[in-house]
Amino acid sequence: MTKKELSQLYFLNREIEREKYRLAELEVTATSLNYKITGIPNGKGVSDKVGKCATEIADLHATIELNIKRCFYELNRLNIYIQSIDDSEIRQILTLRYINGLEWEQVAANISIYATEDSVRMKHNRFLNKK
Repeated sequence: MTKKELSQLYFLNREIEREKYRLAELEVTATSLNYKITGIPNGKGVSDKVGKCATEIADLHATIELNIKRCFYELNRLNIYIQSIDDSEIRQILTLRYINGLEWEQVAANISIYATEDSVRMKHNRFLNKK
């Protein structure tokens, strides 16, 4: 498995977070739209802003749900791959980095009090380059 394949769960989670933020923005926009009801029909430039927001919100909900399903698929795929590795330290490194999403410094701290960010990253890179 490549570094890019291992990183898919991380990027999906970031994408979901951005989509949730956008969803919150849209919901605020939809609830804050004000209309004046005058009884006089408006001519050009009339649009249904609430309807447009509602459609975008529904589409974004669907996109988020799809990406959450993709996350479960990626998580399962990563777990299967990581559990197939014989070396316990490499399993821990890959789990902490790609499943838990930790930074290299945090991975090193979780592996050993003697491990450094660079040593853990180098073990990771050597393992991936052997594959």
